[in-house]
Amino acid sequence: MFTIRVYGILLNELNQVLVSDEKIRGDFFTKFPGGGLEFGEGTRDCLRREFLEEMNLKVEVGDHIYTTDFYQMSAFNPTQQIISIYYYAKALEPIAVPLRLTPFEFDEDQHKLYETTQEIESFRFIDWDQFGEDAVHLPIDKVVARMLKNGRTTV
Repeated sequence: MFTIRVYGILLNELNQVLVSDEKIRGDFFTKFPGGGLEFGEGTRDCLRREFLEEMNLKVEVGDHIYTTDFYQMSAFNPTQQIISIYYYAKALEPIAVPLRLTPFEFDEDQHKLYETTQEIESFRFIDWDQFGEDAVHLPIDKVVARMLKNGRTTV
């Protein structure tokens, strides 16, 4: 069984990379914004939907960056293989959700939400000089972070 995930690499005018800090079922992950492809949905539509759902943010989906080319088992279900697709994303409007300064900074409402959903997330930017594969937790995200650092130096 396959799970397809679609992620966006959003860089701002200050040359910072947007990441999502998530607490899921007791585990903490820093990853790129995005999520699961739904049946009947294209990958670009998926990414636009995910940014709207997670950040109430309209984005333009840009160039394709990478699609997983190695086996990666799901961290949540060992019977599933993860295939992740990455695109550049550009915000079409100002970001309205609170941007955090530190990893895994959640407010009181988010902690209450976690009690029922077992999932919460917050967003922050990482300066390009501080960004790299160690800034993200998921194995495929690490590959993409390394690719970005090796081939991109400015917005």
